[in-house]
Amino acid sequence: MVAARRGGKRVGYIRVSTVDQNTERQLDGVELDKKFTDKASGKDTKRPQLQAALEYLREGDVLVCHSMDRLARNLDDLRKLVNKLTGRGVIVEFVKEHLTFTGEKNAMSKLLLSVMGAFAEFERSLLKERQREGIAIAKTKGVYKGRKPSLTPDRVAELRSRAAAGEKKAGLAREFNVSRETVYQYIRG
Repeated sequence: MVAARRGGKRVGYIRVSTVDQNTERQLDGVELDKKFTDKASGKDTKRPQLQAALEYLREGDVLVCHSMDRLARNLDDLRKLVNKLTGRGVIVEFVKEHLTFTGEKNAMSKLLLSVMGAFAEFERSLLKERQREGIAIAKTKGVYKGRKPSLTPDRVAELRSRAAAGEKKAGLAREFNVSRETVYQYIRG
């Protein structure tokens, strides 16, 4: 465990993909001064609590993440985040991988970040591939029904008639609690 320099804070960042997932196993027992938790996909870095953590962190602070894939799911985003933070004097620590990045420009740090980040991205790709294979097998057996529709047939009819009457799609999306893309799919439907 790396202590923060110059009295800096140890700041934890936790991310799970859905609101149903449990955050407790991440950073359990790790001493932190402050925690930021996102319940959002890691497909990009546009996550509210990640942005809040990035704004909060100051030189001498340590950002602690359970693992690299919790901070970023692809190597490019991981490198950008780590380089941006260490460039500001923030230490980045990954508990699971037992790696700490201080911004020190050396070949080994660069190699470890690239290799371990690439493994995390590769692992994610394998998981998605196995998921697709499982769905394909389930479909051939007639077991996979797909995702449950967001709206009942009555609500779809109401949505279509209101859209045809000229109501704004964004307003309909908010009211029906679906994305705008879902509204357009039902209209095309």
